[in-house]
Amino acid sequence: MASTEKVFFTYNDIHNTIKKLSEQIQESGYEPDLIVAIGTGGFIPARIIKTYIKKPILTVGLKLYDENNQPKDTPEKIQWIDEVEKKLKNKKILLVDEVDDSRTTLEYCLKELLRAEPAEIAVAVLHDKEKEKRGSIPAEIKRYFYGAKLPDKWICYPWDAIDIDKHGV
Repeated sequence: MASTEKVFFTYNDIHNTIKKLSEQIQESGYEPDLIVAIGTGGFIPARIIKTYIKKPILTVGLKLYDENNQPKDTPEKIQWIDEVEKKLKNKKILLVDEVDDSRTTLEYCLKELLRAEPAEIAVAVLHDKEKEKRGSIPAEIKRYFYGAKLPDKWICYPWDAIDIDKHGV
C-alpha cells in the first residue's frame, strides 16, 4: 500500500505537466489516431492532452479500488468501447491514465485493447510512481510516456477534492 504521506496537485500543476507530456509525445514522432482515456482518473488528463494532440477521445471505465480505497486483485470493467473492433482495429492508440501505481490497471487495459488488433498502442500517464509494479506492460507496447516520476505517496488530485478551496491546505 502507498505511503500515508500525501502529495497535492493543483489544476495548474496538472496542466503544466500534461503540456510537457504532450510535447514529449509529439517530439517522439508518435501520431495517434485516437486517445483512449481510462476512467475515472484518465478523463481530465486525456481531455487536456486533446488540446495539444487534437485527436478524438474514447473512454473505458475500470475499477481497481473498492469503496475503502483497497485494491482488488484484478480490475473490473465498468464501461467499454462500443463496437471496439471497428473503432480500434489498425488504429494508433494513445492510452491515457493519471497514475501508473501498481500497473495492474494499465496491464489489464492494454491486454484488452490489444485484442482489437490496433496498429500500435502507446501509454501516457501523468505520474509514474517509483515503486515495484505488480503488473507489467505487454511486450507489444513500445512507447511509454510519463509527465513526472513521483515517490510512492498518496496522490491527491484536484478533481477528487470535495472542497477545492481546502485542497492541499
